[in-house]
Amino acid sequence: MPGGGGASALAGALGAALSGMVSNLMLGKKKYADMQEQVIVLLEKTARLRDEFLLLADEDAKAFFPLSQAYSLLQDDDGQKKHREAVMEKALLDASAVPLKIMEKACACIDVLEQLAGIGPKLAISDVGVGVQLCRASLLGASMNVFINTKLMKDRREAGKFNEQANGLIESGIKKADAVYGSVLKQII
Repeated sequence: MPGGGGASALAGALGAALSGMVSNLMLGKKKYADMQEQVIVLLEKTARLRDEFLLLADEDAKAFFPLSQAYSLLQDDDGQKKHREAVMEKALLDASAVPLKIMEKACACIDVLEQLAGIGPKLAISDVGVGVQLCRASLLGASMNVFINTKLMKDRREAGKFNEQANGLIESGIKKADAVYGSVLKQII
């Protein structure tokens, strides 16, 4: 441990930690006096996101364990096959839900970093760029865990719901992350 989902959550936690660091550089500074309430809100969001990412890393490991156990269930007769199929389906569903939450948190952190790209200290703007790339990696990495699990689900309708949500998060999150990264590059090059 961690597997891909946990590693994706840890990447998101690092992105959130960087956004918190950039926000902290603005706290109590004269230059940002008119933004202190906004800075405090950003600090609270980033701290919450960091903690949630870390919890999701653990949840991902816990969700994967039953799936790993289901693969070893016997399939010698029809009863065992049906039991294994039902256990697998539940485990695949649970193992898809956690990385989808990681994707949602990655998008939320990208939103914070987008704000910081516009208002943060110029000396720390590269940290915003690194943070957004970590959150982008978190988003895409977690999506792979969603897709590998939904591919194996028998309930194609449920799998389709997960895939649709994941694709929507990818589309909006990557577009925003790339725009933030481009904005950062313009400021440092």
